[in-house]
Amino acid sequence: MQEDKFSGYSSSSSTKKVVFNTSVKNDYLMNRAYKTLRDNVFFYGQGVKTIVVTSNNVSEGKSTVSTELVRSFADVNKKSLLIDCDMRKSVMLKNSTRPENVKGISDVLSGFEKIEDVLYKTQDENFDVIFSGRFPPSPIELISNGKLKGILEQLSADYDYIVIDSPPLGVEIDAAVIATYCDGAIIVISNHKVSKESVINMKEQLHKSGCKILGVVFNETDKKASRYNY
Repeated sequence: MQEDKFSGYSSSSSTKKVVFNTSVKNDYLMNRAYKTLRDNVFFYGQGVKTIVVTSNNVSEGKSTVSTELVRSFADVNKKSLLIDCDMRKSVMLKNSTRPENVKGISDVLSGFEKIEDVLYKTQDENFDVIFSGRFPPSPIELISNGKLKGILEQLSADYDYIVIDSPPLGVEIDAAVIATYCDGAIIVISNHKVSKESVINMKEQLHKSGCKILGVVFNETDKKASRYNY
């Protein structure tokens, strides 16, 4: 089947604006952690621009990690884009002040909208976002139809970094498919919530996709515990 190439993106198009709320803005330790994560990504060089973030289960913090990683890139003047590709149970809209009936990536993949019509600026300079859009009956078919690859290639010409928030890999296969179009993957693991076997399964699925695993974010640790203090 011939790949459906994306066309119609214009970096000069005017975008709408939303306000993203954050719980770590004034948290010194959390900000330092995200700066460390950002700097570790920088070590991979310019060949890593599109990054998929996933976890094993829901409520492990992957959406927060995705958002704050993009914000951290933007803080050092890297033009960055957050794409919410969780078209099953998105939490991104809950974290933003936005207009009603927001269109998103699902509407673009379905052919109902152009990419420039679903791009939103945030209150932070260099931080743009694309929401999930309306929940489709079969997200995996949209992700696999070939359009997402073309969209990411076009957006990569205008953004320094693109971070994609995907559904949990332990629940749905979407993240592994998205990973085939990305330069790297980050796994978010919540403390005491994920088994060793589940982590190994996620690792194997991402390896099969051909995507480089950049590393793991170990979330919800006890900052007072001596073994994690440093």
